Amino acid sequence: MDLQAIRKKLASKDQEHLLTYWDELNESEQNEFKTTLTKLTEELDEDMEFFERTIVAQDEKCDKLDDMMSPLDDNQCGSVNNVSEEEKAEFNRLTFESISKNEVGIILLAGGQGTRLGVSYPKGMYKVGLPSEKSLFQLQAERILKLELLAKEKTGKRGAITWYIMTSASTIKPTKAFFAENNYFGLDKSNIVFFQQGTLPCFTFSGHIILGGKKDIARAPDGNGGLYRALRHEKIIDDMKSRGVKYINLYCVDNILVQVGDPLFMGYCISKQADCANKVVGKSYPKESVGITCKVNGKPQVVEYSEITMASCEKTNPDGSLVYSAANICIHFFTRQFLEEVVYKHEPKLVHHMAKKKIPFMDVKNTRELVKPANPNGIKMEKFVFDVFQFANNFVIWECLREEEFAPLKNAEGANDSTPTYCRNALFARCQKWAMAAGATFVDKDGKKLPLMINPAAPKESNNNNNNNDKTSSVSPNFVAEVEISPLVSFAGEGLENFVSGKTFQLPCHDIGL
Repeated sequence: MDLQAIRKKLASKDQEHLLTYWDELNESEQNEFKTTLTKLTEELDEDMEFFERTIVAQDEKCDKLDDMMSPLDDNQCGSVNNVSEEEKAEFNRLTFESISKNEVGIILLAGGQGTRLGVSYPKGMYKVGLPSEKSLFQLQAERILKLELLAKEKTGKRGAITWYIMTSASTIKPTKAFFAENNYFGLDKSNIVFFQQGTLPCFTFSGHIILGGKKDIARAPDGNGGLYRALRHEKIIDDMKSRGVKYINLYCVDNILVQVGDPLFMGYCISKQADCANKVVGKSYPKESVGITCKVNGKPQVVEYSEITMASCEKTNPDGSLVYSAANICIHFFTRQFLEEVVYKHEPKLVHHMAKKKIPFMDVKNTRELVKPANPNGIKMEKFVFDVFQFANNFVIWECLREEEFAPLKNAEGANDSTPTYCRNALFARCQKWAMAAGATFVDKDGKKLPLMINPAAPKESNNNNNNNDKTSSVSPNFVAEVEISPLVSFAGEGLENFVSGKTFQLPCHDIGL
């Protein structure tokens, strides 16, 4: 597209300010910017429509959703707390059979950088300080590998789990390089598919695209719900279809305890013939700031803490339990057929959510220099991955134990929660619990028998600090059971009896089963 055509298209949408600095660019810079603008103008009609719909939706948005909310039906709710051993065995069987037939896929949302952790590389590459020095990516890869091996052990056939890793523009190259450098952590390279999340222009409140530099358009990722657009644009749905993938588990990269492809969750969903599901944890206390899975106008939805009143947060059942307690932890189940319908039928109709942000901009009218605003000056548009729950025909939830499956890494050391120490200790606590359940005894350097350590990820009754570095309780402030069990040895505590039953281990202990 030539410059005249670009200028005409921009002018038609009142975006001609993007060419303010054109004459100040050298030839190389002009060619680069022309390429950027060509792509922008090709998508401009759609982007402007997104913006206009977002503004309308924001204006029409209800402050609170209480009057439209209702809890999910009992037959939509399963829980690890009230399932029999026979049912667990059946759920495992269904999942392992599906794995052996290459029918299971995993979607990993891995677009984030570790900025809040003080690093510039992808968060999945981060190491929380485990004795094994394993990164989040490696822990998750080894859990997938162990699942494949367990499925072979149970069915006699080695199937493949396809791992779809959604990155962003800033993380795709280092993520690919990291996997290659580590030989894909023992997984078959052909079963790992990297793809990239899209971005959208950032807008001023009046609808002008923000110029972030003389030749730079301010853009931002389109939220984790941008997954569905990426599945279409990157032809991931086609890949799933060609491989015969039927069931998909989705999760976020920052959860150190995530049971990737959890056979209980997957098997439960398969047994219920669910097309979409959410794995949840119980709220720790009424005021906990988490999204809640419920129904809004009869359709399944995740309602954010800010969207409901305190009365709804504190509402209880006759037995004293919270009515709205199914907290979202971004671990979902989909059938491929459901994803196809979402991607090709429903996704284009989803309206973006508005995020008001401080976005650096070129002051084209006054100083003509880059300004870093002190207050929000623009809009980033994003969709949420759970926005599609409303389209499910058979939606269910599965409640897991928070201390077993949810410890997100979000903050650098020194914060109250979700730090590397918090995550490391949560993993230690889970490993120690598994080993003791299998018959292990742990002692300190003096031979003194040790109890089960307190898991920092366990539910709390308030939002008090439970992450004072290695101080895991007021009773035993320095007690940390440094026990690490490789995912290649045990996925969820199974098979440990052969290694630990009746045996005593002195802490630290890093080599069980190795």
